[in-house]
Amino acid sequence: MTSIRQPRIRSKTVAAALAFFLGTFGIHRFYLFGLRDVWGWLAPIPTFAGLIGLARFTNLGQDDRLAWVLIPIFGLSVALACGTAIFYALMSPARWQSHYNPGVGLAEGHPSGQTNWLCIMIVVMALMLGAVSLMSSLVMSFQAYFENQVEAARLISQ
Repeated sequence: MTSIRQPRIRSKTVAAALAFFLGTFGIHRFYLFGLRDVWGWLAPIPTFAGLIGLARFTNLGQDDRLAWVLIPIFGLSVALACGTAIFYALMSPARWQSHYNPGVGLAEGHPSGQTNWLCIMIVVMALMLGAVSLMSSLVMSFQAYFENQVEAARLISQ
């Protein structure tokens, strides 16, 4: 007796929520593409690097140059996860079904591809958090760069 395996139906709302809340660890990639997804396994690397930078900044203070390099990487990975959540939440139902539920034969009006209020709330939260993390990363990068330039200019002038 052969069992026919039912294809998994992937929900746009679940994918957007996973991308927003756990996207920096690649969990949404495993939900959509399975455990063999290489990008899902690589996603935590910049997140952990950024968390190491935050720990170094907390323990060693502002003079730690490695922390100034690693913290913006964390901010960019958070911003990327938020952008991914926005991308999933605003994808059209037809495109969602054809790309993430191929061969299942779901109609465009199936609830798995619909944009609901939870998707819209995820978009709003992702816009806020993504903008804050991106701007914070840029500010920290520029501050570190300009402080190094001022220090180099002081050394030259002496």
